[in-house]
Amino acid sequence: MLITLAVAVLAAAGTACSASSQGPVPAADAFLSAFADRDLDAAAEFTSQPEKATAAMGSAWEHLQAEKLSAHSGAARVTGDTATVDYTYEWRLPKDRTWRYTGQLQMGRSDGRWMVRWTSSDIHPNLGDTQTMALRANPAPRARVNEQSGSDVLVPGKVTRVTFTVTDAPDPNFVANSLAAALHRFDERLTPEAILRSARSAKDAYTVELLSEKEFNEVSADLIGLPGVTLTQQWDMVATDRNFAPDLLAQVRKTVIAEVDGKAGWSVVTMNSNGADTDVLTEVASQPAPSFSLSVDRFVQNAAQRAVDARTEQTMIVALRPSSGAILAVAQNPAADRDGPVATIGQYPPGSVFKTVTATAAMSAGTVNPDTMVPCPSQIVIGERTIPNYDMFALGSVSMARAYERSCNTSFAKLASELPGDALHTAAAKLGVGPGYTIVGLPATSGSVPSSDDLIQRTEDGIGQGKVVVSPFGMAMMAATIAHGSAPVPYLIAGRTTEIDGERSAIAPEVVDGLRSMMRLVVTGGTAERIADQGEVYGKTGEAEVDGGSHSWFVGYRGDIAFATLLVKGGSSDNAVAVTRDMFAALPAGY
Repeated sequence: MLITLAVAVLAAAGTACSASSQGPVPAADAFLSAFADRDLDAAAEFTSQPEKATAAMGSAWEHLQAEKLSAHSGAARVTGDTATVDYTYEWRLPKDRTWRYTGQLQMGRSDGRWMVRWTSSDIHPNLGDTQTMALRANPAPRARVNEQSGSDVLVPGKVTRVTFTVTDAPDPNFVANSLAAALHRFDERLTPEAILRSARSAKDAYTVELLSEKEFNEVSADLIGLPGVTLTQQWDMVATDRNFAPDLLAQVRKTVIAEVDGKAGWSVVTMNSNGADTDVLTEVASQPAPSFSLSVDRFVQNAAQRAVDARTEQTMIVALRPSSGAILAVAQNPAADRDGPVATIGQYPPGSVFKTVTATAAMSAGTVNPDTMVPCPSQIVIGERTIPNYDMFALGSVSMARAYERSCNTSFAKLASELPGDALHTAAAKLGVGPGYTIVGLPATSGSVPSSDDLIQRTEDGIGQGKVVVSPFGMAMMAATIAHGSAPVPYLIAGRTTEIDGERSAIAPEVVDGLRSMMRLVVTGGTAERIADQGEVYGKTGEAEVDGGSHSWFVGYRGDIAFATLLVKGGSSDNAVAVTRDMFAALPAGY
């Protein structure tokens, strides 16, 4: 064993002597090759100060976290017993980073042997003898989410998850009361009873609340040390205003959370003997992820939110921009929030607002126009079904526009009964209701309008009381289509494509004109007069009968804002008109 080791040492020494005795370039090549192979002891043997060289080269490999080094020599200039040999280094660093640079080795000959006259510049031309190099990562700023006017609604930040494990608390009532006292200011639903009920029904720890860094700092002293309460800090996208479209932003957050990280930059710095950075040798800038821009309009969203929050029933408003399909607002009050994103996916009977679809089908068939005279008796028998008007009112023979204005059930039931089985389905699709919408960042279901050859079902469908169901989103699409003249493509996040499953054939211009004229009459002299003081509003009211009450609807547009308002079991349609009026009254001038 000892003999073998001695032979190996002699062989290595022989190779070094051979290379260094032939000239400066072979000696330089031997040094560079050993350095690139991370054989630092061998590389150091080709230098004038092996101990210093070994330490410096080892430090470079270690602090650069290098995975590979390619090194080769270039031109040489010889003057007697001294020479300079150009070198090129290419370091492979973590995460596919590459760093390439050039420098010069100072060579000298002594006793016929060429070697590298060691200085730290043999590693990098700008590296001092008491310095070393180090790799630094420069994280990219995370993307932000902003609303239409550019203000941030979600920003990267730190949140604290407050969880409560009821079995770990000797006195759960005390803990629930303490949590409610601290957190009720952020969410009024967090009462002691609600916290305790949810914690007892949870299989594991119950998440009471997520707090922003600012919110946590306000209440940390009241939370730390509570038995059974755990506080966990984590990175997240944080709402700048907890009250701004909370349900909608929760959906957006799920969509963008995986895409907010940009591409980190990196640099190589020099450090002095005390470990302080002294210079930057190379730098690659970080590439931040672009911000996400929402179509939501802060003014419309806030106005809609205040309007729905004033009601105790489940109340919601969806607003769209007809000209572009931009979703301007999705507002739900806390009562509606308990059932999830019902403003965009909830399915409800539409009642009389669906007469807009029936009118579209009838006018598209070419059998009627707004001036066509239709009967409006107090009730009408179709098949085995008796259809009454509200409070049994009767108008006699009136124009379809007048019947629409007064929401005459008997007129539109008769019109529907005379249509082909697929007419309502086709007309609804023209108005954007029925096709499937895959909107990035927002779950959406417009509604279901089945074809039917059954006379009674088609009659009931025609007044929105049969098997037809729609969402407020679907009704806002209908209003936007009438305002725009064709069905827009809705979107929430700018630049993201909405996929539409189902045909939306064109609607004839004369049908659009007829619908607009009738919707205007509803406001100027019909069932929506309450909102007539809010500018040139076009709309249709509806009250859909359901078990235990009736839904209150108002659907329409003003300028480039289309809307659908629903109060679940809200009674008279006048209540939906009132909520919509509150929204428009709260908007700044010019909206």
